[in-house]
Amino acid sequence: MRFSYAESMCDPRFYIPLAKAAEAAGFTTFLVPDSILYPEASDARYPYTPTGDRRFLEDKPFLEPFSLIPALGAVTEKIRFATFVLKLPIRSPVLVAKSVSSVAVLTSDRFSLGVGTSPWPEDFHACGEEWTTRGRRMDEMIAIVRGLLGGGFFEFKGKDYDFPRIKICPAPARPVPILIGGHSEAALRRAARIGDGWMFAGGDPAELVACLERLKSLRQEYGRHDVHFEIHASSLDAYSVDGVRRLEAMGVTDLVVGFRNPYTKRQDTQTLDEKIELMQQYAGNVIGGR
Repeated sequence: MRFSYAESMCDPRFYIPLAKAAEAAGFTTFLVPDSILYPEASDARYPYTPTGDRRFLEDKPFLEPFSLIPALGAVTEKIRFATFVLKLPIRSPVLVAKSVSSVAVLTSDRFSLGVGTSPWPEDFHACGEEWTTRGRRMDEMIAIVRGLLGGGFFEFKGKDYDFPRIKICPAPARPVPILIGGHSEAALRRAARIGDGWMFAGGDPAELVACLERLKSLRQEYGRHDVHFEIHASSLDAYSVDGVRRLEAMGVTDLVVGFRNPYTKRQDTQTLDEKIELMQQYAGNVIGGR
């Protein structure tokens, strides 16, 4: 079992010392969230709160992942980084490939690309991308990113993207794992069909069990049940040694842990010292206690 540290919407000055502390405490991965904008008016519902309310996101600081991760990589040596998750279809696939390649090179291949679709139509409209084709475009985008990261000339002809043979330089020395986030049937199918892994952002163990069972069935359906596959999951069971063992038995490979509830309209009041202390306590009690 590997362990990922998740922090979001905190004081941007905290990220560098938190990355250093997470590495020292024995965490495998440092997760970085993605959020582009907050619309003044919207009817869209947020899928990861019980009521669908997303007002907790207003005026919360989010740093752009492809800018933040190289800064964290420069002050660490072993810990990996992953986006949790990047809103892929609101971006240009070629520019994403260039950013991913740059981050992978700057971190010495310590980067995994977690991707998902944004639940907000406003993200797409503001970025000049089509909302209704997001799923289809996301599949094409994943193929484009993978193709360009290979380092050679690559061309693509799809329904939404079409370009001649091009290449980017530098390219990463090793393939960048692409992890698919989301709990919907479409997300699970995408993960099973073309993902190197799946990311679960919930905390309800029952929901995780249902998703894992469906994912197993879909991987068999697509003939990929023997392919290496990572499962990154947030769960209430992650905070005890017995719970970690249960999750490991279920097939979870990477546990996502955080030490505060970010789904609140209040600003983060934890100090940096408090965050590091909670991280170290967990490392001693759970990571080191297995």
